[in-house]
Amino acid sequence: MDNLTHTLFGLTLARTPLGRAGRGTTTALVIASNAPDLDIVSNLAGPGGYLTWHRGPTHGPLGVIGLGLLTAAVVWAGRQYFDSQRDHQQDRHASFGMLVVAGSIGVLMHVLMDLPTPYGTRLLSPLDWHWYSTDWMPIIDVYLLVVLAAGLMFGRGSPAAKRRNAAIVLVLMMANYGLRGVAHHQALADAPRLFGPLLPPPCDSGANTGIIASWPPATPPTPPEAGKRCLVEMVAMPTFFSPFTWRVIAHLSNAFELQDLDLLDPRFRRPPRESEVMWRTTLRVPNVWTPAVFTAASSPLGQTFLGFARLPAARSFVEPTGAATVRWSDVRFAATFVPLDQPTRNNTLFTLRVRVAPDGRVVQEQLGP
Repeated sequence: MDNLTHTLFGLTLARTPLGRAGRGTTTALVIASNAPDLDIVSNLAGPGGYLTWHRGPTHGPLGVIGLGLLTAAVVWAGRQYFDSQRDHQQDRHASFGMLVVAGSIGVLMHVLMDLPTPYGTRLLSPLDWHWYSTDWMPIIDVYLLVVLAAGLMFGRGSPAAKRRNAAIVLVLMMANYGLRGVAHHQALADAPRLFGPLLPPPCDSGANTGIIASWPPATPPTPPEAGKRCLVEMVAMPTFFSPFTWRVIAHLSNAFELQDLDLLDPRFRRPPRESEVMWRTTLRVPNVWTPAVFTAASSPLGQTFLGFARLPAARSFVEPTGAATVRWSDVRFAATFVPLDQPTRNNTLFTLRVRVAPDGRVVQEQLGP
């Protein structure tokens, strides 16, 4: 989620009974609700450093505990300093222990709000570097922002009114998450109709089938037999405005196929007709792992990118000299919020180019389009 949403949620938590712990609790909740994103400093090491560390240890169990303690220490020290400058002795102070509790809750809720987004988060880092996601929520949910902002704006009365409005906001948030979760399930159920008779049978790959998806896979993809292909997994990504519109991605053994799905389309609520050829509008992105692709995948930046990318599509171009250029793009970010018939530009972080010499040496690596 974006930091504005995290901040507004921290302020909302401060209006629950948790905020009655004493002075400093609100500050601790707001700071802790944003603290995991301190990993932005990994940008100083370049794009590769960002992909390596973003949503890593600061979003794992050690991060929840460590950042909760750090937040409590910062708020405690700041309160001691400002109290020495002004007379705040009439205010009831939150104990250091309660600040730790508030800080840990703020960090934990940040992580849990990142989990439902397609970007995902590394829940167990640094113990386990796998990414996890449920794909329910867009990175920025305008409805969530409106509910949080309205709850704070119209709940500035008595403490009782603030707590009541905070409870209403939390109920509306759960309803929003629940609606998107149900819609995501329905999008996956309707997906086969989009791709029609050309959708191949499932692979025996043990791909994601539960509520929480995880990546990268334990082993690299195995090239299919000549003339054959299979369905690795079906993925439904949320779009920016409507909880009923989804970007559906069929991950095949040799390509990715993309379709936009509207759950309110009446064609999905009746038996299929022969005249319906929705599969003809499918966008296909090749993903062929040649020997040059496997070589590039072993490079340092290749390992970093493939450890981050959930749906990496590989293309390779061999020159007359025998040198090859391998290009990966993360299909997950292929214009998630833009209709497929509109042109887009690639994000520099989500595309990797690797050049392999004729003798198999990696001579160049670059993140960018």
